[in-house]
Amino acid sequence: MATAYIVDAVRTAGGRRGGRLAGTHPVDLGAAVFDAIAERNDFDHKAIDDVITGCVSQGGEQTMDLGRNAVLASKLPDSIPAVTIDRQCGSSQQAVQFAAQAVMSGTQDIVLASGIESMTRVPMGSVATLFMKEGLGNYKSPRLEEHFPGIMFSQFMGAEMIVKKHGLTKADLDAFALESHRRAIAATEGGKFEREIVPVAIETPEGSAIHKVDEGIRFDATLESIAGVKLLQEGGTITAATSSQICDGASAVLVVSEQALKDHGLTPRARIHHVSVTAGDPVIMLEEPLFATERALKKAGMTIGDIDAYEVNEAFAPVPIAWLKYLGADPARINVHGGAIALGHPLGASGAKLMATLLGVLDATGGQYGLQTMCEGGGQANVTIIERL
Repeated sequence: MATAYIVDAVRTAGGRRGGRLAGTHPVDLGAAVFDAIAERNDFDHKAIDDVITGCVSQGGEQTMDLGRNAVLASKLPDSIPAVTIDRQCGSSQQAVQFAAQAVMSGTQDIVLASGIESMTRVPMGSVATLFMKEGLGNYKSPRLEEHFPGIMFSQFMGAEMIVKKHGLTKADLDAFALESHRRAIAATEGGKFEREIVPVAIETPEGSAIHKVDEGIRFDATLESIAGVKLLQEGGTITAATSSQICDGASAVLVVSEQALKDHGLTPRARIHHVSVTAGDPVIMLEEPLFATERALKKAGMTIGDIDAYEVNEAFAPVPIAWLKYLGADPARINVHGGAIALGHPLGASGAKLMATLLGVLDATGGQYGLQTMCEGGGQANVTIIERL
């Protein structure tokens, strides 16, 4: 089987809901990261076989094949096709995996995997609720209702279920959230994000500006300030401070074959060592990364000790905490540059975003192997293992 290589990975800095990226159309967010890939990598861009774009809320400004529209708005040749996919929060991680599989199969040589999500301009869940309000039906069919009677699948409720199942406390969640901000602050102030972040030109009330710092980071965060945030549910443990931040952003990863490296004089940053996706309980939902990682490591012939850095999406603090506990993983190696609690979770863009960050962590630490996993709607989880070159 052919080997798939990562040549480059970029992302925008996260924008808070209604924040600095709120005025930017999602198509143009995607075009910004596509332009960066084109500008940073000197080869004939007509050789790109396909663009695969992850997006969760495919409504309004994010419809009509968002990925293709972003290609047309970018500096890439109009001759490049594109497709938009949805595996919920893992959408652009799946885009990376589909790109890798295309290359490994020998059917394509250069694929641009990407993700785009403006949660300000296309609010989370709006593609379902707007149809429901208009009397155009519900995603839950009669047969699905038979299988799961009376259950409205909820990531928030799944997160609270993880807290109880794994014996976690609110204090555990608060401490993890603070550490996410501390790590993000250290990475930002230490210049660790400079290679991965694409500056985006924006308009503000004060005039034109460049957005290049993740807007969600609380530089003044303390344990007391985090612990004092109101509970999202009476009797629960989770607050907005221990949940991922609603975020606007885009990301892109350039995946190529060995032949493409030779033909175009490209230098790989990593090779893709393993890709997999699993599914489990759709009600507790967010727990699947635990079991998906266990299975992925077994298939790859590795142990958790072989992995130098892990990116485990911080959808809610209980997810990475339970993941660490279940796998016996090293807390010092998880989300080394901070996670979604501090940096934001732009849904469909998060998978490729985390890949850009994982590469940066491996570069900064000199690590060899990195693992990325995401919890996803429907009780699914992707796992990608890479080897830094």
